[in-house]
Amino acid sequence: MNPSTDYKVLVVDDDFRVAALHAGYVDDVPGFSALAPVHDARMVPRAVAEGKPDLLLLDVYLPQGSGLDLLASLDVDAFVLSAATEVDAVRTAIRRGALGYLVKPFDPKMLAARLRGYARYRRQLESAAGLDQQGIDRAQRALLAGDDAGVVAVTPTEQAVLAAVAAAGEPATVMQVVTAVGISRATAQRYLANLVQAGSLRLELAYGSRGRPEHRYLVQG
Repeated sequence: MNPSTDYKVLVVDDDFRVAALHAGYVDDVPGFSALAPVHDARMVPRAVAEGKPDLLLLDVYLPQGSGLDLLASLDVDAFVLSAATEVDAVRTAIRRGALGYLVKPFDPKMLAARLRGYARYRRQLESAAGLDQQGIDRAQRALLAGDDAGVVAVTPTEQAVLAAVAAAGEPATVMQVVTAVGISRATAQRYLANLVQAGSLRLELAYGSRGRPEHRYLVQG
């Protein structure tokens, strides 16, 4: 994803220092850019209308309003980032549409993992003309991928497979990955299928004059 098509993120937090810190975390994640943070609940609707963010990072406790009330009134994807850990607050956030909930303070790697999950979620939804149940479930899982470790887990073999596909400079075949990584065809197919399911790779079918179509792979941009 190039800078002109980064996902735009609006940080809403009454603490100027924390808001700037979180905006910096966003800018550190490739494919994302932070808009100017907003510190007052009353200013959020205007900021959303003018900046057209893809995603809000929304605190619960705000001057002149509640982030949970904003969730109910704004038609935009949102993660709640808050020190509020009361059960009612969490349930209300989820009920009103929060795609994620991070308790402050948190390791920036946790936010980076959630943002990468959000990018996979968006790519999976936008790459399909329609979705079956498996596609919907896969998109929802993408939002939470890597939660247990705080980061998206990528094994050395997965990294090598991704690097081989990226280095091909064109849609890569299974045999190109086999040769580059030094693994069996069955192992390569398994890793490629898993990376497609995770949203890291995109599968294309190349149709020849006869036989079954050949699977080719591209790194998701």
